[in-house]
This record gives sequence, C-alpha cells and structure tokens, in this order.
Amino acid sequence: MFRIVFGAALLAAALPAAAFKLESPDIKAGGVIDKKFEANVFGCGGENKSPALKWSGAPKDTKSFAVTVYDPDAPTGSGWWHWSVINIPATVMELKPDAGNASNANLPAGARQVRIDYGTAAWGGMCPPPGDKPHRYVFTVHALKTDKLDIPADATAALAGFMINANAIGKASLIAKYGRPKAK
Repeated sequence: MFRIVFGAALLAAALPAAAFKLESPDIKAGGVIDKKFEANVFGCGGENKSPALKWSGAPKDTKSFAVTVYDPDAPTGSGWWHWSVINIPATVMELKPDAGNASNANLPAGARQVRIDYGTAAWGGMCPPPGDKPHRYVFTVHALKTDKLDIPADATAALAGFMINANAIGKASLIAKYGRPKAK
C-alpha cells in the first residue's frame, strides 16, 4: 500500500497544475494557414499580418513570455524564423491580430520584436518556395523565469532563441501548414 500511495504522490507532483496551451482563433492546430498571413515579398502576395494568439495554463512561476514562429522545413539548412517577440508581461495571455506590425503599436506594453530571418524586427509571413510540400509552421509561447530578456536591439532570432530557451520554464506550441502551388 505504501508504494502505491508514494508512487501516486510522485506522479501528482510531476504533473502540472494546468496544461499550458496555445490557441489561435485564426489558425487551427494541424490545419492549413490562410493566405492572408502570407508574406508580401519574394513573389508572395499575402497581407503579411500576424495571427491572433491566446494561451492559458502557464506555470505559476512565470515572470514573462516570449512568442516565436519557426519553419523547420525552409530550404536553408537551418529553418526560417518568422517571428520573435520577447518581454511580454506575465499578465498578458494573448497577442492581438497584427501584433507583429513593424510599428510595434499592437504589441503589449514592454514587449518587443526581435530581428527575424527577413532582416526586420516584425512579423514575416509564410512564403515557402512554389511547389514545395507544405511547410510546417511552429507557433510557440514560452513561459520564462525572468521579467525581461536583456538582448541587443540588433540581436538575431537565433540569439533570442538561445536566451529564451535558457530561461524557459514551460512552453506550448501550435503547428499548422502552408504551401504555395507550383509556378506555371
């Protein structure tokens, strides 16, 4: 009897109080991303607006959040960073539609965008090569143990990713796909 009770206590201690999850009213997990979120460079003609994101169930010791969007299927040898936002206050549980606008006007107070692989500190929409198998886009909210990531203004998404992962106490992801038809 002691072993069963002790084992159950260990299991209960290992489980999170609430499941940390990320959702979007604009993008369904496992679904296809709408063309409006496509970039408007390199032959892509989307609106280049970031989707709304909402999260819940973060670890109780969360002091701030970061959000990243990554394409592991980009033909670069290292994937492609589409968005990186840091220093989102722990009291914020969502990013509004078009929060990735380069003006930063739609970001929560204190949050800032990090330079991504398009070379800008803003949302960079999907733009996979025409005819490629649809790419996976990994949207992740990271719960951090620090109030602020103090990284240089010109930091890359890879450096931000290093600092995010070094300070993460939890994360939740949503994965969806996007592809473009082969050029005629």
